[in-house]
Amino acid sequence: MTDVDRITNVRVATILHTLETPIHFGTWVMRHREFALARVDSESGLRGFAYCLTRDGPLGALVARTIAPAYTGESVDDPERLFFKALWMNNAVHAAGLGMRALSVVDLAAWDLAAKAAGRSISAQLGGGRPRMPVTGIVGYPPSISPAETVAQIEALWAKGWRRFKLAIAPTHDASIARLRAAREAFPDAWLGIDANFLHKTADDAIAFGRRLDGLNIGWFEDIVPPGDAALVAEIRAGIKTPVAMGDEQGGSYHPQALLKFDAVDVCRVDTTTNGGITRIRPIAKTIKEAGKKLAPHMFPHIHSQVLGALGYVDSPIEWGIPGTGVHPMDDSLAQPKVRDGLMDPLPELPGFGTLVDTKWIARQTVSDPAGLLEDL
Repeated sequence: MTDVDRITNVRVATILHTLETPIHFGTWVMRHREFALARVDSESGLRGFAYCLTRDGPLGALVARTIAPAYTGESVDDPERLFFKALWMNNAVHAAGLGMRALSVVDLAAWDLAAKAAGRSISAQLGGGRPRMPVTGIVGYPPSISPAETVAQIEALWAKGWRRFKLAIAPTHDASIARLRAAREAFPDAWLGIDANFLHKTADDAIAFGRRLDGLNIGWFEDIVPPGDAALVAEIRAGIKTPVAMGDEQGGSYHPQALLKFDAVDVCRVDTTTNGGITRIRPIAKTIKEAGKKLAPHMFPHIHSQVLGALGYVDSPIEWGIPGTGVHPMDDSLAQPKVRDGLMDPLPELPGFGTLVDTKWIARQTVSDPAGLLEDL
């Protein structure tokens, strides 16, 4: 009879990083970035980890109440079955929004644990390789920096082999265009995109700004309006020339079907930390490709580069923030990419996802850890 290694605990700690410069996207003001760190333990002493943005939702409480019970006592070797077990135990909450986000991060941690139990990297666990992949540098943060400062960020990355750059929307439309124009003039051969961070609320406003992008050769206009209205996105796409990219952090069970049904996007954005972890990214990615659309992940490069690479989506550009600029601070002290000619080399191959937890960085943040997740790290 074979011994079965079972899950003993599922816990979440909340880690709040205060931003030196608050970020303003219209009425959305970010003074901090808050992350949920999930941990799944087994009887054998193995530990699986993953993290996501909380977006200020009570993710840890949700995991403890409605998700952890579905995993505890189960074998570590079948995270896909456990995902659906948890999903179907509370369809009303887990199908979308914060519930799907909470389930997604636990799913990732459970896959990390399963790969470690098998003695494999996550790419090997998924049966794939570790290819070089295109990378996008997130520049223009904080969004209040000038065109010259934005160009300086691009110059530093360009010298290291980066060729794709995405700018955040600036405090005003004129400032956004000025930063894009300066970047385009300095780097005529670079791929440049712009992330509106859901700033626009109407088609007229979005189209008016989108038409100002004409002539700048912008790779995509991203996160134009808040999620929830695929017909609105389709209307905007029909009214501008720049390709449209949407899907970030939608986390609903109808993502990406609604965007595809309305032919609303050129590029469908995905995020394993909100769209259902590894378990759901496989059918989601397949659906996007079968619809003839491009696929691009949202941040979390240590996860997405390994997962999408292993699944064969080698043309999906992996996003990285510049350390210290406030884009995604929990990534900053982890392994950083080595880039050549616009492609990153694979990250070090280690069990599971490798190192996702830097306890020294966490110790400098504001932490809520009621379940004692960090005590023995």
